[in-house]
Amino acid sequence: MLPLQAVTPAALAAAVPGVRLDEARKLVAMVHRGMPVAAGSAVRRSAAEAVRAAGAVPELQLVAEAASALDPFVKYVFESAGARFETVRIPLEHPDRFSVCVSSQVGCALACAFCATGRLGLARNLAAWEIVEQVRAVRARLPRGRVHGVVFQGMGEPLANLDAVLDAIAVLTEPCALGIDARAITVCTAGLPAGIRRLARAAPKVRLGVSIASAREAQRRALMPITERHALADVIAAVAEHARATQLAPMWAVTLLDGVNDSDADADALVELVRAFVADTGIRPRLSILAYNAIGGPAASGSGGAVGGGAASGHVIDPFARSPREAAFRARLSAAGLPSHRRYSGGADIAAACGQLAAAR
Repeated sequence: MLPLQAVTPAALAAAVPGVRLDEARKLVAMVHRGMPVAAGSAVRRSAAEAVRAAGAVPELQLVAEAASALDPFVKYVFESAGARFETVRIPLEHPDRFSVCVSSQVGCALACAFCATGRLGLARNLAAWEIVEQVRAVRARLPRGRVHGVVFQGMGEPLANLDAVLDAIAVLTEPCALGIDARAITVCTAGLPAGIRRLARAAPKVRLGVSIASAREAQRRALMPITERHALADVIAAVAEHARATQLAPMWAVTLLDGVNDSDADADALVELVRAFVADTGIRPRLSILAYNAIGGPAASGSGGAVGGGAASGHVIDPFARSPREAAFRARLSAAGLPSHRRYSGGADIAAACGQLAAAR
């Protein structure tokens, strides 16, 4: 059956013979407004019946919901076809506006050392409807307000599941569907150059986030095994192409780890990388500095955001500690003329903070 919440009007008209595009727009709107698919003044009975016969609106099973006691973050654990994954509702500065941090895979194959999702390995990709439905499910549970944005920053590497991610983005931004501004959507990656280039072509208004970890190749390789296949220079070259094609400043994320990537030398290397990027593109990346969130210890099943996912289960020795040099690191960037943003990563008490997503499979 065709998952009706994951098709655009054009895709619906192409998939169901006899349905006109104007009717498809009305029918897609019905689905996303929670109305039954039915005939009306602008939809013929034959078209509505054809769509009902061809499609359905599958749902995710909500396994758990946890609200942080520290801040207005909420974590959801969903299940679909026996697989569990996590989603986080993120409050924005404007009252009653929220962003949804969605997962694109169950687990992740990239094994970034500071991300709990990477400990899981990859179970499977999520389908486009499973991605869209995370946003719809969070929206349905809002006490008030609306979903303003979406970040592909939960479990998994979005660019490793790019077909489904692009299909989901098309529905998220479709005015007849969820109607989210593409500029309020960010796709975060550990650094897959081909995917970055394709994203620029297919979704040029969507923003890009890249996990840098360290601007020094050896450190980055130790933290992010994907560097063995895609050197940082190759990743940055693709990011530069994205910036030139879209004219959007990429977000560069650095999770500071005590004694690993937080030294003056690390800050200076980042400064040089940014300066070279600006010289090449004329666009300055937005630097996002994150505090490390624990992924080990007597942990529970967690969730999170950033460029990966969540919290590990069982008694695991945490491999890293939060850096005490964040202020000094950012001050060194500022002294070089590079402002940075300290990303607030909420929901740590419910394992919903950046790097903690790791729902039990």
